[in-house]
Amino acid sequence: MSKQSPFHKLPECECCFNNTHNPHLFCAVHPYGVQESSEQCVDFEPDPNLLNGEWWEPEEASFYGNELVISPSQRWSRAQKLELLLWHPLFTGLCPECRNPFPLDSEPVHWDCPACGWKDDTV
Repeated sequence: MSKQSPFHKLPECECCFNNTHNPHLFCAVHPYGVQESSEQCVDFEPDPNLLNGEWWEPEEASFYGNELVISPSQRWSRAQKLELLLWHPLFTGLCPECRNPFPLDSEPVHWDCPACGWKDDTV
């Protein structure tokens, strides 16, 4: 026989900024929910990322922080994406042609190798 918890989840928890979207923890402020006797939460804060009560992201795009990034996944297969991870200087730090190291202190806008002239044409 399982013991009933004195805590519960409120309907507005789904659209609260503090919601963890984790089935085991309800929220960052009240991980186990609010007291059973509570009809509202004093820490409720509407989530600004919700549109009409639902998470919104266009297809083939994702939010990274506050920036919407369009994903090129429609034009590349899974194998092509894996290959890109294994050779592109963004991930390896090396030119794929001559293995010249790119500086790690800053991310270049264009991945063009000064040693051999290789140019990134993946975009």
